[in-house]
Amino acid sequence: MYRILIVEDDRGIASAVQQQISSWGLEAKCVEDFRNVLAEFSAYDPHLVLMDISLPFFNGYHWCSEIRKASKIPIVFLSSASDNMNLIMAINMGGDDFIPKPFDQSVLMAKIQAVLRRTYDYSGQVPVLEHRGAMLNTADATLIYQGTRIDLTKNEFKILQTLMEQKGKVVSREKLMERLWESDSFVDENTLSVNVNRLRKKLDAAGLTQFIATKVGMGYLIEPTEG
Repeated sequence: MYRILIVEDDRGIASAVQQQISSWGLEAKCVEDFRNVLAEFSAYDPHLVLMDISLPFFNGYHWCSEIRKASKIPIVFLSSASDNMNLIMAINMGGDDFIPKPFDQSVLMAKIQAVLRRTYDYSGQVPVLEHRGAMLNTADATLIYQGTRIDLTKNEFKILQTLMEQKGKVVSREKLMERLWESDSFVDENTLSVNVNRLRKKLDAAGLTQFIATKVGMGYLIEPTEG
């Protein structure tokens, strides 16, 4: 089932759109924390985003730009500011379509279905893992933090992917070595330690200090963010 993330601060509009989408057999979620749209995007892992332009804290252009750093999923703008300048801006910022308010619900659904068909007929979704603002795109093995790309080796990427997939859980050294063996890498205890230490140094240098915790005698983990 396709998942649609609705980034709209007018609760009435957001709820109506969510109900309409659900009635068509799709799944929909409304963003609740407009300070952390990127985190909600990553946690929900949607197939399409409906994005209002005028939002609290940061506007829709900002969030479109942030999402585009990590994902190519379709973004459809919704806005009462439907002049040509806003339309051009939305497309230039990476939007896939623009629907002016007020809109007819049937027109909205036709547009959503067309974008989904156009996108997923020839490509699958781009899974993105997020923690503390760091975005790991598992489709192209890139790590983005605060707009900067952190270069990872194949082994470093596999280690980080495994830990982020199991966020909040301790991953044993044996499990990590098994994961690295899958990519035909020869890995022993010492090689794993070297890779983890090198990965930590890269994360520290980027400002992601204490990103990976060690549980002595057990393994490693990424601790969930409190609150």
